[in-house]
Amino acid sequence: MKVLGISGSPRAGGNTELLVQAALQELQTEGIETEFVSLAGRPILPCTACDDCSHVDRPMCTLGDEGFDGMIERFMAADGILIGSPVYFGSATPETMALLDRVGLVSLRNGRFLRRKVGAAIAVARRAGQNFTFAQLNYFFLINEMIIPGSTYWNIAFGREKGEVAKDDEGLQTIKNLAHNMAFLLQKLNA
Repeated sequence: MKVLGISGSPRAGGNTELLVQAALQELQTEGIETEFVSLAGRPILPCTACDDCSHVDRPMCTLGDEGFDGMIERFMAADGILIGSPVYFGSATPETMALLDRVGLVSLRNGRFLRRKVGAAIAVARRAGQNFTFAQLNYFFLINEMIIPGSTYWNIAFGREKGEVAKDDEGLQTIKNLAHNMAFLLQKLNA
């Protein structure tokens, strides 16, 4: 089993990355293989609704930007997808949504390859906006027929400056609990 963890923050080494990495470390303790991808420094074009993904012989997007290279294959190879985003003006980052819009459309046009994978969202902000961002990411999982594990609270944490989220003990514990619930669900689905 494998989980793909994505930090949708344009800031390398920031709070979102810290939380996604914390979840991936917990998954590894459960014997689950993980892969981490940061969208920092990885520009991804938004979906243009060209519908070219409907007319290709394999699941792919034809926009051809380097930031998106290999992402379809990563999503297809994973049993679980963990996506984290900081809150930008009340929602997920543009990088995160560009990635999800494109992967989601390619999946919908190519046999719904995301169906019944496990999906989990993490949102982090300085003060507010986590709930909408958390819901926004979960909408992606739901429309793609993915299965969402819960935790002991919403998968959110507080922090602005790099590393500040490490002071949010409840947020970190919620993310760790999420990871263990994700592992449990993956193990049950793959039994």
